[in-house]
Amino acid sequence: MKKDKELSEELYEVARKKGTEAPFSGKYWANHEKGMYKCAICGTEFFSSDTKFDSGTGWPSFTEPANLKNIELKEDLSGGMRRTEVLCRKCGAHLGHVFDDGPKDRGGKKYCINSICLEFQKERD
Repeated sequence: MKKDKELSEELYEVARKKGTEAPFSGKYWANHEKGMYKCAICGTEFFSSDTKFDSGTGWPSFTEPANLKNIELKEDLSGGMRRTEVLCRKCGAHLGHVFDDGPKDRGGKKYCINSICLEFQKERD
């Protein structure tokens, strides 16, 4: 697990101070390779590429986590909105938010996650 002093300024701002990266700027919003998205700080597995979809938001979006035990959901009332924050259960990193306007045929959830908080492990052929 990376220590806070080892994090880039941008990763620290998003993961520890609950910031957000600009839409359409992250390294994974348009990634279509097969594999697993993991925590950029501690390596915990979050999302399979099989659950990724184009939400039009500019952030990588997923219908469900690979393992619900790896994330924590908390009510977020910041910015005058009522949302549900998504955090890494192991290291506490702020990842993004989950909304109820995802694909209805895939459970209706939309996990919008900041690319900076993710590392991608490509599936081996």
